[in-house]
Amino acid sequence: MKKQVLVSVDRAETRVALLEAGGTPAAARSSAKQQRGGPDPGAGYRIAELYIERRGGRSIVGNIYKGKVDNVLPGLEAAFVDIGLEKNGFLHVDEIVLPGVEAPRRGRGSASGRKIADLLSPGQEVVVQVVKDPLKTKGARLSMELTIAGRYMVYAPTGEGVGVSRRLEDRERDRLRRQTAGLELGGGGVIIRTAAHGAKRADFERELKYLHKLHEVLEKRVAETVAPGLVFQEADLSVRVVRDVFSAHFERAIVDDEQQHHRLVSFFTRTAPELVQRVELWQQEEPLFEAYGVDKAIDGLLSRRVDLPSGGYLMIDYAEALTVIDVNSGSFIGRGKGAGLEDTITKTNLEAAEEVVNQLRLRDIGGIIVIDFIDMARARNRDAVMKTLRKTLDEDRTKTFTAEISKLGLVEMTRQNVTEGVREIMSRPCPTCSGEGVIRSEETIAIEIERRLRDIAAEEPQTEAFLVQLNPRVTAEFTGHGSRVLHALERQTGKSFLFEGSEGLALDHFAITFQGTREEVEERALPFRPGDEVLVEIVEPHMYDVDNAVAKIDGYIISIAGAASYVGEKRMVRIDQVGRTAASALLLDDSGAPIEPPAEHSGSAADKTARARRVASSKRAATSESSASGARARRGRRALESEDADARQEAGLSATPTAVDSEPEDQSADGAGAADAASAEKDSGGGDGLQSKPRRRGRRGGRRRSSAKAKATSD
Repeated sequence: MKKQVLVSVDRAETRVALLEAGGTPAAARSSAKQQRGGPDPGAGYRIAELYIERRGGRSIVGNIYKGKVDNVLPGLEAAFVDIGLEKNGFLHVDEIVLPGVEAPRRGRGSASGRKIADLLSPGQEVVVQVVKDPLKTKGARLSMELTIAGRYMVYAPTGEGVGVSRRLEDRERDRLRRQTAGLELGGGGVIIRTAAHGAKRADFERELKYLHKLHEVLEKRVAETVAPGLVFQEADLSVRVVRDVFSAHFERAIVDDEQQHHRLVSFFTRTAPELVQRVELWQQEEPLFEAYGVDKAIDGLLSRRVDLPSGGYLMIDYAEALTVIDVNSGSFIGRGKGAGLEDTITKTNLEAAEEVVNQLRLRDIGGIIVIDFIDMARARNRDAVMKTLRKTLDEDRTKTFTAEISKLGLVEMTRQNVTEGVREIMSRPCPTCSGEGVIRSEETIAIEIERRLRDIAAEEPQTEAFLVQLNPRVTAEFTGHGSRVLHALERQTGKSFLFEGSEGLALDHFAITFQGTREEVEERALPFRPGDEVLVEIVEPHMYDVDNAVAKIDGYIISIAGAASYVGEKRMVRIDQVGRTAASALLLDDSGAPIEPPAEHSGSAADKTARARRVASSKRAATSESSASGARARRGRRALESEDADARQEAGLSATPTAVDSEPEDQSADGAGAADAASAEKDSGGGDGLQSKPRRRGRRGGRRRSSAKAKATSD
């Protein structure tokens, strides 16, 4: 399979992408055609693996340290070693190699017969190599069996003999054994790497001399270094990846940085001169990763959903100890007239088996992995899915173990977790939900706060009112729908509650910032005073008045007269009237003078009448929708008739706007009088939050409005 390596170097990070033949990145294809008009460099390739290394977050796998044993734990058969990092490294008894001590077989320490307390003691200095990066709360995994990696082989100073990678074919393994027979190993051992496919004896001899020199330098540094300290640092990301994967199967390695290009050329000149010509420098204007569609692939790495070609999709969920991948058929309903349910399921699962491995490699997912395939009734279909899964895993360089598929369609597997994956490097837990993925709703928080307010009211019997600091979205649960929740709470507790806060507060924030008499709390709670001039963004038209518009500041509503044509703009306004949850304001011109409300007080009588009818019609429709009983409907009709007469009177007679007021929405449950209900309505949210006196509605007022209506009609 043909492959390419892309290396992109920025100031803050280095990115390496491994491309394999077998796909066409759509982003690269469109980008190349639009910007260059020439052939697409990424056509026929897909992004198989992606590695990111940032300054300050460089991987320490392969680094060798001179450390000091900090603690020995016989119960774990392990020791914690101080290597100079924030967290001590973990050294298991099976990873201990000491002169004169027989090396154990791999397995549990207790089975080998060796005891950690007999081998190490606190304060003892040891030379260790990192085999696994620190992950989350765990320190680095250490080993005393040191290795020095080269291009074709890995040299182990404490090892013996020659080993050959099992990933190679049997015929190639036999050939490599013949090529390396009789090599002067210098008292150590070597492991022939997969990248040595096709290498000659001269290549091994040249590289072995290079590795021996590195070992001599290592021994000298160990003698000079004071524990704890670093004595050998593994190569950076680009050299490490290219060294491990670049072979005759690779067409080329493309680098977009001159300095990094020079480093790779120098490395291959010493280790594999025949590959130097395949290292190219990217010199085009279009960014390398954009041209090959890698940037598009990176953008999708944080998404839970991965679509399949047929219409199915994968859902990838990360947990503390494992990763769960769920397979769904999605919009795929089968192909052809003879397609049945089992065929549709099998087709989806076969596509998912390939894509699962692609995502494991691309996202570098490690640890325990559970794949939930769609249940299949036939054993041969399950076998076909497992065969596809294992065949695709052959391309993965990371060690994996896969169990058989269960009757429930579950496949359990493990994948070696050496470093942090791309997802962990590119993201951090959400500060709001702490990585949980869900938060409590505004309604839930409001219910909990309501309980707390009742308790606080009972604990403070002498206090008349409280100023509560909340997020405006939670405040809306109290002040919305005519402030029914707030009024019920105040009736139950006998206290008054006013709110303040901003969108910057956490959704579950709660604090009592002031308490005292109602007048004192109101004085402190009101965000504005009549006459204040404020820059606001006009967000939407007024619900009932076609000429007015609304602005909102941290949930506080400002109704602006004559601002309907300025929706979406920022304008200076002068506060006219102020209430608990709402205010009214006038627009200001550039000189700071109020702008007269538009044409509702000018024009022909027919225009005035038509405008009044539109306003009255809107109010009539809103009231009929909110009527819940026959009595309230009758009150609403009387109010609408009065308001309709008011509007006609203003259209034909009045030249000055009247204050906004409203009827009480409901009488108090305890039989309070009309004055108490009107006062409660004045303090509620929306249009009833303005400080205006309720107008008397009676037979005399109705007769006056009827006369005005008749006069407006005659005009």
